[in-house]
Amino acid sequence: MKTTVFSLILAAVLVATTIANAGPSKSYQVTGPVLEVSDTMIAVQKSKERWELAREANTKVDSEVKVGDKVTVTYTMTATKIENKGGGKADAKISPSPSGEKK
Repeated sequence: MKTTVFSLILAAVLVATTIANAGPSKSYQVTGPVLEVSDTMIAVQKSKERWELAREANTKVDSEVKVGDKVTVTYTMTATKIENKGGGKADAKISPSPSGEKK
């Protein structure tokens, strides 16, 4: 009985660890003055480009951000939809896995 309970706890820990590690693995940063900010987005000037990033309710902010403040925004890139337009090489086999490694 104790072995079964221990095995179930170990399995639950392994599943939780796998799920936690399945999230985005790479993050990026952009630093510059704030051009515009709202509850749903922040726009930052980087060189001559305007970077507009979405904000969610769970976005961590260490203090109030207002236009003109210099900030560093950490973000990840996540695909929300992939639409295959064809035109690929018939002999090239590409893995549908997130790593994008060829098989």
